[in-house]
Amino acid sequence: MLHGSTELVAIVGSPITQVKSPENFNRWFQANRHDLAMLPIDIREDALDAFIATLRGWQNLRGVVVTVPYKQALAGRLDEVSERAAALGSVNVIRRQADGRLLGDNVDGEGFLNAACLNGFRAEGKRALVIGAGGVGSAIAWSLCQAGVASLVLSDASAARCQALAELLGKAFARVRIAIGYDSLQGFDLVVNATPAGMGGTGELPLDAAQLDSLDSATLVADVVTSPEITPLLAAARERGCAIQTGPQMVFAQLGNLGHFMGVTPLQL
Repeated sequence: MLHGSTELVAIVGSPITQVKSPENFNRWFQANRHDLAMLPIDIREDALDAFIATLRGWQNLRGVVVTVPYKQALAGRLDEVSERAAALGSVNVIRRQADGRLLGDNVDGEGFLNAACLNGFRAEGKRALVIGAGGVGSAIAWSLCQAGVASLVLSDASAARCQALAELLGKAFARVRIAIGYDSLQGFDLVVNATPAGMGGTGELPLDAAQLDSLDSATLVADVVTSPEITPLLAAARERGCAIQTGPQMVFAQLGNLGHFMGVTPLQL
């Protein structure tokens, strides 16, 4: 139940109906008797400047989780961002200071690694493929490099975006072998879909269906798509004996990171 004393956090994006964060956060707030609530906000792109101005004066708002398509658009509108958020040019969480200043970070990669760890994956020395070099793919790639993968292969529909990410990672993590493009899935310890392919029951795959036959059964196959939970890629991987990681697992695994940055939950929920 909301009261006049209730402090708020929000999640902003468009569309917003598919997000799971409000129910997850609100369940935790209620179970732990915190006078806090999360609100979903679906906003048009042309209203972002006004939204940021409103956040500065919104005195009972603690912070905002940012989802697609505004992770990059909001990064440049904040007062300060973390080193990794600055490097990636995207944020997925904002903390509002008491004086109205807005601070941003990107913990998508941390959340992904939290979930992967629960699925038995350890990044150090491994070979990974990340399909999608947008906001979430870039964050996952950054965290994999930071966690010590030996090699990382990138793929994206935009060659320019893929090349830009490869150059960024190459400068930040000189010891990691960075490559673009792949012919086979054989030999990867981790394959990640960080694109919207398969969202909303379209049946779309993020790669050529024929390449699935080259999957090793020891490969962890992960998807960032939250609905459906079992995407066509994950279903095909499971049929081939692979362990899988779902979008909702990643979302849940980063709740502590998001809440900790906003100052409303401990790092470990």
